[in-house]
Amino acid sequence: GSYEGVSKTYAISAGREVRVIVEPQHIKDADLKDLAINIAEEIQGNVAYPGKIKVNIIRRTKNVDYAK
Repeated sequence: GSYEGVSKTYAISAGREVRVIVEPQHIKDADLKDLAINIAEEIQGNVAYPGKIKVNIIRRTKNVDYAK
């Protein structure tokens, strides 16, 4: 599916992990758990696989300032 605020997704570890990079200006920290649950449920409903697939949501922010 398509999720608002998701910028990139990667399947790693032979498909055992999905990494989802989100845009911090569109997704709040409080929304990360629900997003992970929704993606995991979508995978569960649409993909046949043995074992577990880990859904890892990454939201990175960075702030820079300079002392003059």
